[in-house]
Amino acid sequence: GSAKSSSSNESDGIRFMLAGVSNMSAATVTNPIDVIKVRMQLDNEMVKQRGDGMRKTMKSRYYRGFIMGCGRIVTEEGIRGLYKGLFPSLIREGSYSTIRLGAYEPLKRLLGASDVAHTPLWKKLLAGATSGAIGSSIATPTDLVKVRFQSQRAGDPPLPYRNTIDAFYRIFTKEGGIRALYRGIGPTVQRAAVLTATQIPTYDHTKHTIINAGLMKEGVPLHVVCSMLAGLACAATTSPIDIVKTRYMKQRSSVDVAVRYKSGIDCFIQTVRFEGFLGLYKGFIPNWARIGPHTIVTFFIFEQLRRSVGMNPV
Repeated sequence: GSAKSSSSNESDGIRFMLAGVSNMSAATVTNPIDVIKVRMQLDNEMVKQRGDGMRKTMKSRYYRGFIMGCGRIVTEEGIRGLYKGLFPSLIREGSYSTIRLGAYEPLKRLLGASDVAHTPLWKKLLAGATSGAIGSSIATPTDLVKVRFQSQRAGDPPLPYRNTIDAFYRIFTKEGGIRALYRGIGPTVQRAAVLTATQIPTYDHTKHTIINAGLMKEGVPLHVVCSMLAGLACAATTSPIDIVKTRYMKQRSSVDVAVRYKSGIDCFIQTVRFEGFLGLYKGFIPNWARIGPHTIVTFFIFEQLRRSVGMNPV
């Protein structure tokens, strides 16, 4: 009701803080899956994979599936290999996801959604897409650095960055200023808009649909069910954009590297041309395996923290 929303417990400042903490916790838990996902997305890049080529390529994959990929990274790079890119990932969650999850409800309110249980879906989709796009357009550089660190395989020539901060500095000075830091902003913002428009509204909508139908009550089991469904929906909608983002961000535009992709669209077209439509779904399983738990941990912590400060559930 209106009396509730005017109380200090519904303050947006606290909401943003809780959103940040939940997402950063989730990122720490799922970083290893993220590394495997990035490696699988880059596997056999631009190799002809049609008809006969498809079978050969599947055999020659470096990371054969999720479990074996994980084993391979641990044997070659140790457990630390699975935590590559954790620091830029945390900066990214602290900026991008805080806005993405924190601004969702205020934006929904702006669209005139006052009744939580019966908000039309389009308002949720619009609020989600907007908060995702705003957050990611600000946090693209952190995403870029995360991908560079995570894509680093055991035998690769060492990256020219000592650490995260050094990476920001060098990309800015050596690769072309602000534009270099925002390489891949197109696919990043598209992915974030699609992801947030899928993830939060699916969670929100499924949850209230199940409650309204009387199938389950508010509580942890309900949170887990809705999170898994939201994660699956996300993996399905974002995998093609995500692979474009990973590949496009990985290429460094320094003098010594021949840039394969001119733009995000070009990367999309070339991936389909060489690897077929299924090439866009490389890393789908780790994508779901990452978004699923990420969504569960995020919403679980978010809902628990909200309860502890006396804020209404999502």
